[in-house]
Amino acid sequence: MAAFRLDLIGRYLRPHRRTVVVGALTLVVVNILSVTIPLEVRRVIDDLQDGFAISDVLRQAGFIVLLATSMGIARLISRQLVFGVGRQVEVELRQKLFDQMLLQEPGWVQQTGSGEIISRATSDVENVRRLLGFAVLSLTNTVLAYAFTLPAMLAIDPGLTVAAIALYPVMLGSVRLFGGRMMRQQRRQQEDLAGLSELIQEDLSGIAAIKIYGQEAQELDAFGTRNQNYRDSAIRLARTRSTLFPLLEGISSISLLLLIALGSGQLERGALTIGSLVALILYVERLVFPTALLGFTLNTFQTGQVSLERVEELLSRRPRVADPLEPVAVKEQMLGELEARNLHIRYDGSDQDTLRGLSFRIAPGELVAVVGPVGCGKTTLARALGRMVEVPEGQLFLDGCDLTQFRLQDLREQIALVPQEGYLFTSSLADNLRYGDPEAGMDRVEAAADQARLLDDVKGFPDGFDTLVGERGITLSGGQRQRTALGRALLMTSPLLVLDDALASVDNNTAAEILASVRRQTQRTIVMISHQLSAAAACDRILVLEQGRLVQQGHHNELITVKGPYRSLWEREQAAERLDAVA
Repeated sequence: MAAFRLDLIGRYLRPHRRTVVVGALTLVVVNILSVTIPLEVRRVIDDLQDGFAISDVLRQAGFIVLLATSMGIARLISRQLVFGVGRQVEVELRQKLFDQMLLQEPGWVQQTGSGEIISRATSDVENVRRLLGFAVLSLTNTVLAYAFTLPAMLAIDPGLTVAAIALYPVMLGSVRLFGGRMMRQQRRQQEDLAGLSELIQEDLSGIAAIKIYGQEAQELDAFGTRNQNYRDSAIRLARTRSTLFPLLEGISSISLLLLIALGSGQLERGALTIGSLVALILYVERLVFPTALLGFTLNTFQTGQVSLERVEELLSRRPRVADPLEPVAVKEQMLGELEARNLHIRYDGSDQDTLRGLSFRIAPGELVAVVGPVGCGKTTLARALGRMVEVPEGQLFLDGCDLTQFRLQDLREQIALVPQEGYLFTSSLADNLRYGDPEAGMDRVEAAADQARLLDDVKGFPDGFDTLVGERGITLSGGQRQRTALGRALLMTSPLLVLDDALASVDNNTAAEILASVRRQTQRTIVMISHQLSAAAACDRILVLEQGRLVQQGHHNELITVKGPYRSLWEREQAAERLDAVA
C-alpha cells in the first residue's frame, strides 16, 4: 500500500516536476549555505584569539551576512516553489472533483450525501495540498539538514555530536505523541465549528418557522450547547499546544546545556577550540526545528495520503449514466414521439424492479397523463425519460431512436423536465426562468411566465423579474416556486415536455389554465405525471400504473366506466373533494 501511495503522490507531482526539481535544488543550496556559515563563524572566532584588525572583522562579518542573506533568499524561493505546487494541485483537484461531480447521476449524489462530497472537495483536498506542499518540503529539508549537518558536526567532534543529539529521539517521540493528539483535537475543533455554522445557516433559513412556533429559547439553548462544545475543543487544543512547545524548548535547552558542559571540558583540555564549540552550538540549533517538525510532518503525510485515496476514490468513479461510445446524432427536427418497449428500471441496492415491463407509445403532439398510487413508479418514469437513472438499451425510444444512443446533452436538449420540487437558485426571478437558455431575451422570459400563470404574481413583486428569489426560492410561495420551475421548462423549445407532479402546489383553476396554455403548444408532446385526476381528465389519454406495471390506458371518460384502479382512484378523489367542501 505504501508503494502505491508514493506512486500516487508522484503522479500528482509529475506535471510539476520541473518546479519541484528547482525547489529541491534550491533546498540543497540552502543546506550547503547553512553548513558553511557555522564553519565561517568558527574560523572568524578562532582567528580572533591571535589578535585582529577591525577591517578584517568587518570584512569577514560582511561575508557571513552575505551568506546568510543568500540562504534566506534561497529558502524563500524554495518555499514559494514547493508551496506553489501544492496550491496549484489544490486548484486542479477541486476543478476535477467539481467536473466529476457534475458527471454523476443524481441518485449517486443523494446516496453519497452532499456533506461527504463537500468534505472531500474541501477538507481532503486541503490535506492533499499540505501533503504535496508542506510535508514534501519539510521531509526533504529534514533529510538534507541531517545529510549535510551531521557529517560537519562529526568532523568537528564525534563525541560531542552524539551527546548533543542524544535527546533528539525524545523530542521526536514527544512530537509524535502530542502531534497525533493535536491533529485529533484540531479535527474535533473543526467539526464543532462546522456544526455551529450549520446551525446558524439552518436557523437563518428557518427563521420564520422559529418565530411562528416561538422556539427562540430552544434554538438559543442549542446554539449555546454547540458553542460550548467548540470552546471546550479549542481549549483542549490550546492546552496540548501549551504543553508541547515548552517541552520541546526544554529538551532543546537541555541538549544545548549538555553540549556546553561537555564542550567546556574539551576547551579546558585544549581538545576543542572556542570557534568549534560555537559551530557545534549553531549546528545543534539548526537541527532542532526540522527534528521537532518531523513529527508533525509525518502526521500530515499520513493524513494527506488517506485524503488522497479518498479523493482518488471519487475521481475514479465512473458514472452509471454516461454518453455512448458512438452516439447517434439528433435529427434536425425532432417530433417528440415516445415509446417504451418492455421497460425495466431497478435502483441500486433494490431487490426488485421499480418499473416492470412497461410498454406504451405516445404520438407527437399528444398530451398524456400518467397516474397511479404513491410508489407505483411515476417519478421513476420521468427520471428515465431524462436519463437521470440508468436505462437499459433497447427499451425506451425517442422518435424511433434508442434513448441511450444519444449524447446526454443532446437528449436533454430535447426534453424539458419539471421535477416535483423545482430547485431555484439564489438569483433573480428572470435568471431562474432563463436557466435552461441563459441567452433568452426578456420577451421569451415574459412569455414563459405568462404561460406558467406567473405574470400576475411578478407584477406584485418589488423589483419585478429582477426580484431576488433568495436561497432555494425562499421568498416565493410553494406555488410560485413550482410555477417558476414550470416557466423555466416552457421557455425551452424542447419537443418533449415532462411534468412530474408540477401542478401539485397550485389550485385546480390555475392548473386548468396552465394546461390550456400548454396545450396550445401543439408542436410539443406532453407527459403529465400527476396525482390530480381532475387535471388528468383533460388529457388526450391516461396511462395508469400500479406496482411499476401499466394496468390501464385510455381516455378519462372510458376509464371511469370500467371497474379498475383508475375508477377507484377517481372515486377516492371525488370523495375527498366532497369532504373538503363540507368542512
